[in-house]
Amino acid sequence: MSILLIFENKNVNPWEEALRAKLSETVIEVYPNVKNKEAVEFVICWKPKKNIFDEYPNIKIVQSVGASIEHITNTQTLKEDCIITRIVDKKLSTDMWEFLITIVLSELKNSRTYLRQKEEKAWKQHDYKAIENTNISILGMGSIGGYVAEKFAQIGFNVKGWSTSRKQISNVKSYIGENEFDTFLENSDFLINLLPLTSKTKGILNRNTFQKLPKESFLINVGRGEHLIEEDLINALNASLLSGALLDVFVKEPLPKEHLFWKHSKIQITPHVASLTNVDTAIEQIIENYRRFLKKEKVLNRISLKKGY
Repeated sequence: MSILLIFENKNVNPWEEALRAKLSETVIEVYPNVKNKEAVEFVICWKPKKNIFDEYPNIKIVQSVGASIEHITNTQTLKEDCIITRIVDKKLSTDMWEFLITIVLSELKNSRTYLRQKEEKAWKQHDYKAIENTNISILGMGSIGGYVAEKFAQIGFNVKGWSTSRKQISNVKSYIGENEFDTFLENSDFLINLLPLTSKTKGILNRNTFQKLPKESFLINVGRGEHLIEEDLINALNASLLSGALLDVFVKEPLPKEHLFWKHSKIQITPHVASLTNVDTAIEQIIENYRRFLKKEKVLNRISLKKGY
């Protein structure tokens, strides 16, 4: 039996080093250097190439090194008994919160406008909004979304969240399902997407959604690139339906240099950095899952293939 690391667009070296230090007697290999493909039972991965798992007939468990798993489920043919797990780390939640509060406060206080004015040598003051008068609407109220919603509420924002099940979070109004979606979108100064990617949520950031938001709402997408219909966003920005957008995730990463997003004045781009997995803490979860797998015990943070998260 062996552990195989398959990484794309992420440095595998620190993961390999940490595993070898803690599992010195275990066979650990890094794709594509595999001596015995049939011996691979435990895969640790990030964005594996399409159908690459087909080369390994005896995979029993697949561990994502991030909070998402659709980079696995959307690209691989998985056996029914294959176990998929992900990383759940409080640091992912705190990092996401710090990223989002930075963006929101920057927009509230017109930082983007003043940076542009500096280039133009323009001295012009603008009105700004206060936290207590600002409405934050969060799509997705899982472990990260719920934490972020709670933190925004604690410092005085008006917060609401939309999810598949009702949530009980202090000072956060909960909306569920398609019937409550339009009401949820009302009075949104900021729409923050933290949804998992499923067949039902793919393309949810679209023309219809943008038209139902108050004019001049600001979009922050830190969920998945596939949640967004790119052409619809550009059209909404050009028509001033939205005041702007901060995009941290994209369908194709790195974002191609010729992409229209780079040149659009109302779009801010960050390179998928809103919440980065911490190798040290994630490795502990992965090793615990490996040991549980060997003992045939219940693994941590197993996902439901039916739900997609």
